[in-house]
Order: sequence, then structure tokens, then C-alpha cells
Amino acid sequence: MFESPAAIASSHSPHLRKPGGKPVFSDLGVGEPGNSVQEGYVFPLVLGEMKGANSPITASIMPSPDFLWRFKVILFLIWGFTCCKIGWDSVMRMSADLRDLFLYEAFLYYNPLLLVTMMVWLWGVCLWVFSQSTVNYAKIFDLDQNHLTHREIWKCSIWMTIIVPTSMTAYLYLYSHGEVSLAASQPVILYAAVALVLVFPFDIFYLSSRYFLLRTLWRIALPLQPISFPDFFLADILTSMAKVFSDLERSVCRMVHRQVATIAWFEADSVCGSHSVAIPLVLVIPYIWRLLQCLRQYNDTKEKTTLFNALKYSTAVPVIFLSALKYHVLPDRWTYVYRRLWLFSSVVNSLYSFYWDVTRDWDLSVFTRIFKFNKPSYCSNLLYGRQWVRILGAVNYSCNFVLQDT
Repeated sequence: MFESPAAIASSHSPHLRKPGGKPVFSDLGVGEPGNSVQEGYVFPLVLGEMKGANSPITASIMPSPDFLWRFKVILFLIWGFTCCKIGWDSVMRMSADLRDLFLYEAFLYYNPLLLVTMMVWLWGVCLWVFSQSTVNYAKIFDLDQNHLTHREIWKCSIWMTIIVPTSMTAYLYLYSHGEVSLAASQPVILYAAVALVLVFPFDIFYLSSRYFLLRTLWRIALPLQPISFPDFFLADILTSMAKVFSDLERSVCRMVHRQVATIAWFEADSVCGSHSVAIPLVLVIPYIWRLLQCLRQYNDTKEKTTLFNALKYSTAVPVIFLSALKYHVLPDRWTYVYRRLWLFSSVVNSLYSFYWDVTRDWDLSVFTRIFKFNKPSYCSNLLYGRQWVRILGAVNYSCNFVLQDT
């Protein structure tokens, strides 16, 4: 049935063909007892081409990149439709009196991570714009050659876009079907997984980039060294994440006190309610960090502009703590005393911040000079030198001024 090893010719046999040679015919099997002429029919041995023959076969069965991309898009759309369908059906199963409270609670747990996911998407867009223009962002942010590109940033944001809504869908489904304990574990598992991924010590999930982020956060928390561009850039981003930190504090508080998937937090004396003293402390920390950074920069450079910048961040402190007094004083005292102080401090902070942002941080003359695309494309022609871009910038200024008062 099978040839014995002695019957197989060695690789040094002159009758075996080398790559590129002519076909060699072997009469293996001829002369064996019981073999007919048909059984001993000679057949070609193309031994030398066996390895080369695999390449076209492999290439023929491998799908094209366009097909893979379309297949991934279809899977993504199917996943999105499935999550929406399950989430909607789960919400409709609840009673009308508890539906709004439950949706608020579910939104509270997942809103911080959803906003961070959106921020990562937009950061990838920024890196794409930088790569298409003359901005050497790797040198500006003091990054090495192994820094994440916009494609890798988008890959991370895609995974975040998939994981966070999937956990939220599981939370809605389990709670609506009576599995309260399993539903309560969903946001806890998600938050724990995010924390573990950030501190994971093994060389996976972009170890160098994760540790660069953690080192920068450590330098921000303890500004005992000269302030680098990544330090103040990330700290400035943190000051714009007030809603994220507020919801994050409430979510973690309810997880610690086992109030997830309950309405105990809605009670007036709840430790995780709006009157919690931890909320203003969490909100004020990024502004204190930027204030200390500005003072450190003045100590290093003796530039007075850094003191005026520090003044901008210091004006946010009374706004935060006066707004927190609403939950700790009598209503009349808040209406006639502290509310007026809060409004005055809010106007001062908004006007000063708006003036500083327009005159110092958002210099459009610098923007139009450095953002010149090396490779003209549809996007560059759409953005650069258009009147609607300037109008959009003016609208952005107005919205920033209005939102600083809210």
C-alpha cells in the first residue's frame, strides 16, 4: 500500500529534477508483484516546484484587502444593529415609571467611556491631519520612532467602540430580564478591564505608549520637574473633561458602595448623590494641576505670561466650590448670597478664559501658516482657505463662550 523508505529515491539522485529543470518520470511501482501496466503507469514528479507551487495557490485563496475591508464593515453594521435592537427591546420591557431613571443610571456608567472613545477617535483625526500637513507632531510631543500613528489610534478606538456599547447592551438586557446581579457586574468588569489594560506589564497592547501615558500623568500630578509639552497638553485636555470626571466619580462611588442597578443613589441621603464632597474635589484637581504647572514654568522661565495663565485656572476654583455649596446650605441662603457670588465668579472665569483662549491659545494666523498640506487631496482643498472654515471658527468661539457659563 505504501512505499518503503528504501523504495523512495534520495534527494541526491540524478533522476530527480532540480527547480527549473524538465519533468522527470519515475516508474515507481513497476515490477511490484501484482501490479498491472496501468498500476505501473509513469507519472511526473515535480518535486522541485512543490514549494513554488504553493505561492499562487495561497495568493488565489487569500481575499483582497478591499474584500476584507467591506467584510469588516458589514460585520460592524450587523453588530451595531444587533446592539440597538437588543437595547431597545430591553428598555421597552421595563415599566414606564422606572424607565427614565434606569436609562439615566445606565448612561451615567457608560457616558465617561463613550466620551473617551470619541476623544480617541478625534485624536486619530488630529494625527491624520498632522501627518498630511507640515506639523512634525512626533518632535513636538517628544515621541520616539515607535509612537502610535493615526491608523493605530483608530484601531484602538474601533475596539473601544465595540467593547463599551456591547457591555452597555448586556447591562440593559440582563437587567430587563431580571438578572440584576449579573447586570450590576457589567460596568464593574468594564472599568476593571480598562484599568488592568492600562497597567498591564507585558509587551502587548502598545506597552510603550501606555507607559508613556502613565508617566505623563505622574508628571502632571507631581510637577516637580520642568514642564514639557506633553505634560501641559495632556493636563489642558483634562481640564476640558469635567463631565467625564463628574460622571466617573459618581459611577465609581456607586460601584464601591454596591449601588449599581439600584435606585438607592436617588435618595437624598445617598453617599453618592449630587451633594457628595468628592465631586468638586475631582473637578478641581485638573485646574490645580495646570495652576501648579504655570507656577513651575514661571519659576523656570521668569515669563510673566505664565502667571496670567495661572490666574485663568485659579478663577475656576471658586466657580466649582460655590456651585457645590448649593447642596450644603439652606435654599434661601443659596438664592440670596452664594448664588450671586457663583454667578459673579462664573462671569469672571468665562470672560477671562475666553479672552485668553482667543488671543493666546487660538491664534489662527499660526494655524493658517503651519497647516499647509504636503499632498493636496479632497480634504485639504475642502478645508484650506475656505470661507466656511472661518465662519465655523467664529461659531466655535461663540459656543465656547456660552458653554463656559453653563
